[in-house]
Amino acid sequence: MSKSSAPVVAPADPAVVNCRIRALLLGGELTPEGREEYGRLLVEWEAAVRAEQELAA
Repeated sequence: MSKSSAPVVAPADPAVVNCRIRALLLGGELTPEGREEYGRLLVEWEAAVRAEQELAA
C-alpha cells in the first residue's frame, strides 16, 4: 500500500499577509466575519514569519 502525501505548500510572504491585514483594517470596525478573517490572517502571518526566520537560520 502506498501512502499519498499532501502537496508541499510554500509559506506566504509575511509582507503580503501584512498588506492583507492592513487592507482589512482600513474599513474601520470589523464585522464578525472580518474578525474571523483577521484572526486567520494573524495566524498565517505568524507562520510566514516563522518560516522566513527558519530559512534565514
